[in-house]
Amino acid sequence: METDKAAPLRVDAETAIILREAYHKIEALFRSDHYGLYDYVRVVAGKIAHVDAFFVGFLQGSSRVRYPYGYDDAQYVTPDTHIFGPEGQTAWLLKHRHTYRFAYDNGATLHAGIPLGDAGRRSKDAVTVPIFRPAKDGPDQLFGMLSMQSYTPNSYDDNAVRAFEWLCEVVQRVLTREGEDREALRRLPAGDVGPNLLTSDHVMEYLTHRVAAIRETAVEALGEPDVSTAVQTHLDRIVDAAEHIQSELIEMLMDTDEAPERRFTSLTKAQQAVALLLADGLDNDQLAAELGVSLNTVKTHLSAILRKYGFRSRSQVADDVRKYLAR
Repeated sequence: METDKAAPLRVDAETAIILREAYHKIEALFRSDHYGLYDYVRVVAGKIAHVDAFFVGFLQGSSRVRYPYGYDDAQYVTPDTHIFGPEGQTAWLLKHRHTYRFAYDNGATLHAGIPLGDAGRRSKDAVTVPIFRPAKDGPDQLFGMLSMQSYTPNSYDDNAVRAFEWLCEVVQRVLTREGEDREALRRLPAGDVGPNLLTSDHVMEYLTHRVAAIRETAVEALGEPDVSTAVQTHLDRIVDAAEHIQSELIEMLMDTDEAPERRFTSLTKAQQAVALLLADGLDNDQLAAELGVSLNTVKTHLSAILRKYGFRSRSQVADDVRKYLAR
């Protein structure tokens, strides 16, 4: 029985070697380091064609695009969020669902959107590739894009475009696998929202560790020989600022709401089992069947849970349990 084989990627031999090396490095190094992944893909794209600007964007809601990574003319661009309009690249990608090339309309779509990076310069060539995630029903969901741009006209031939599309497919697979990992977590009790809900605790903990890393780097630099007085002064200021931020972040964490945890831990083991399933949206009959107890036992547990929580409805309990699980 014959099986369909994907056609070979039509790129030149030198490009194929670059892409093969990139594939192995991405698989080995950038599973959870998104910034490193985007930075590396930009560098690889620059080995194949001239890249002056490089942007990564993700759709959120019905009208926003968040840009976590940007690079323009050898400078990193501050991450930003924009509302996209009906004429720019994002709307074009949503409508056509395939790669946008500057040559399609001499950049009219590119320049119709909000400029990124140096607003005083206009790109003369661009390739923007949509990023999709699989959908259970219907077509795959477009959720992001990668764009390489040049201030030099005619920078991107078909070879460069095919190579960039291939690189973007690798990025797509990395991000999709992370989504599949989160889906596995959702299969746990109350996992539909709990393990994947980002909270202020998560953000604070992340920032605390990142600031600590910056402080440690500055301390190491201070230990290097031949550090000038001026540089030492700046490094001392970085260390001092980092220490202050770390202290402030820890105190901010103390102000986070611990009530959901206190309420959940006040329950007995049996009541906690009921509360977890409440967060999954089960009704009384489903609770009884899942736990292997009688309907009266379920009602007794529910009454005790509502009393301990001080809530009037099971939906309030479910929301509170989700908050606890997300911590």
